[in-house]
Amino acid sequence: MAGKLTRFTTLRQQAGLSFDEAIHLIGVSRSTGFRYQNGKNKLEGAELKLLEQAAAARVADTPGWFRFIDLFAGIGGLRKGFESIGGRCVFTSEWDKNSQKTYANNFPDNHPIAGDIREFSENPDLIPEHDVLLAGFPCQPFSIAGVSKKNALGRKHGFLDETQGTLFFDTAQIIRHHEPAAFVLENVKNLESHDGGKTFKTIMKVLTEELGYYVQHRVISSEPWVPQKRQRIFIVGFKNPTTFDFKALQLPPADKGPKLGSILEAEVDPKYTLTAHLWKYLQDYKKKHNAAGNGFGYSLFGPNDVTRTLSQRYYKDGSEILVEQKGNRPRRLTPLECARLMGFDRPGKPFILKDVSDTQLYRQFGNAVVVPVVEFVAKAIKPHLVKAIKPEQDAQRAFDLRVANG
Repeated sequence: MAGKLTRFTTLRQQAGLSFDEAIHLIGVSRSTGFRYQNGKNKLEGAELKLLEQAAAARVADTPGWFRFIDLFAGIGGLRKGFESIGGRCVFTSEWDKNSQKTYANNFPDNHPIAGDIREFSENPDLIPEHDVLLAGFPCQPFSIAGVSKKNALGRKHGFLDETQGTLFFDTAQIIRHHEPAAFVLENVKNLESHDGGKTFKTIMKVLTEELGYYVQHRVISSEPWVPQKRQRIFIVGFKNPTTFDFKALQLPPADKGPKLGSILEAEVDPKYTLTAHLWKYLQDYKKKHNAAGNGFGYSLFGPNDVTRTLSQRYYKDGSEILVEQKGNRPRRLTPLECARLMGFDRPGKPFILKDVSDTQLYRQFGNAVVVPVVEFVAKAIKPHLVKAIKPEQDAQRAFDLRVANG
């Protein structure tokens, strides 16, 4: 049973319940709950029915007018964007176990989450048919911070990285096999300039010349939607020509976007305030580098500001985004504030933060996409998706009808 989701865990996640909430609902002890969770006891009877009812009450019956798959899914930012235009996710791949927990808790109709994508790129038939492929393939081999770290350690990066740099090619193999009507890939802005532009040139060559897609790309910053400057590159490809023009797409004005105060909690646990020792360390560190002419150090923000980019290292000291506190030392953002800063948690659209530590949540949001940006991209390409997908759907329906009628 190890490594497999039990009926108890699946229903609990679909219902959006923590372990403690689930055992309280069905009226069992923690020890019994753990036996259900580990598969040592079979969930049945009234207890099974209660969890099934809780899950059914939360799962929306929305079949979707197109199917998509979510690769390197993280906590589902790309998925949320494309569900917003009526898509239905039919396959998810995410190797990180903690991200899987957050993902599962927030998508109650979710299928089992696949792990390492390489198993599926070697045998793409394991992946269901789909109309759109979404992939936020790992950015560490291409990001400025990732490259610097690998250089310092004497390690290879980009496509020469044996563990991450080749994962783009696993994505390409799945595209080659399934030939979806469209794909959307996301990565860090530095992907364009990595290795003097050679990395990006290789990616575009694979997508256009080897796979035969009509591909466009654009770097979009998140300030129009959230109080954070976060630049990411989006690569959009269609199997057939369209009138979609990514460069001509008009973005909302950045200076009209929200400010930090709009996402801050009214009351925050004192544990998020920096200790006197850490605050002194960060101040001394900044002074030392300023004296040397470097710009390294912490960044302090108030309610009328737009922050720097939230990174996956935020859990270490929070130095890139510290919140001012009058009469007190600055503090980190809370995980909920990070969820808001990334557009996952919004009024009327809460995001569930359960089952993982603050450290893991900081990592997850630091690696995520900004949801309203993805929604903007999805909305822009929707009319072109309709034109690209509908003829295929109509042809398939006609074929199925002919087969049914003999």
